[in-house]
Amino acid sequence: MEQKKETLLEIHDLTISFRMYDRLLEQRDLRVISDLHLTVRPGEVAAIAGSSGSGKSLLASAILGILPENAVVGGHLHYKGQELTPQLQARLRGSEIALVPQSVAFLDPLMKVGAQVDGHRRPRPVRRREELFRRLGLPEGTEDLYPFQLSGGMARRVLVSTALLSNAQLIIADEPTPGMGLEQALEALQMFRELADEGRAVVLITHDIDLAVAFADRVSVFYAGTTVETAPAADFRAGALRHPYSRALWRALPQNGFQPIGGFQPYAGDLPRGCLFAPRCPLAEEACRRRTPPVREVRGGEVRCFYGS
Repeated sequence: MEQKKETLLEIHDLTISFRMYDRLLEQRDLRVISDLHLTVRPGEVAAIAGSSGSGKSLLASAILGILPENAVVGGHLHYKGQELTPQLQARLRGSEIALVPQSVAFLDPLMKVGAQVDGHRRPRPVRRREELFRRLGLPEGTEDLYPFQLSGGMARRVLVSTALLSNAQLIIADEPTPGMGLEQALEALQMFRELADEGRAVVLITHDIDLAVAFADRVSVFYAGTTVETAPAADFRAGALRHPYSRALWRALPQNGFQPIGGFQPYAGDLPRGCLFAPRCPLAEEACRRRTPPVREVRGGEVRCFYGS
């Protein structure tokens, strides 16, 4: 039997809360992520899908240690078997772990693009940068522009180039393709795929499930700040999913009938008791409203559902 690859990034029981004050200046903790699980192995693209507000970008910030000061983090985050302490995160950030941020505001407005992508490397990796720009469809001379001279799609491709040029073993790409044309988006994801095939790992955070499953090895689905399913990407292509929410996401794709699901994802300050998806779930029973389902292994994947199959 084939042995499982070693784990590069392992996250268990992750919780993230924000310390806040109400109008009477009484302190309270707003929990936005609860009991979240994720495992990433060398040589794979691990995609994370889910609606806005499900905790995808917060997870990226937690891994890198760049959450706001009022964030309280619990649970276990390990990189290559070591606990991701703030000190280790600071040492790995930008070197072993690279981020493709969701916001183009991460680009320095006062520095030319070429210098930002090259960073502090000496000698400057001009030839490699030019190759990346060419593959991503950035026009000649882009390196001499300032960020304000770039379109939104160009800025995103520059951010992707910055991460691809690094020697990072783990790249976290947070919604890297919006604003790109289809051909450019496919090329960017192909480059992430090539890095994984070389033995590195990519966490791809995306709303675009179609693009994710075309390049990913596994897909994790987030809902209301927790992981509800992790499955091989092939199961998403086939619709062979385990959790009712994952199935609803699949059915909502245009090619699968574009069927909407009723209700809304709950607000972090007003989470229901028990299963977070129970108020919208057609399979929910009384037990689902009383107890939080544990994560179970089902058909080569993981599902947080009493009745997932």
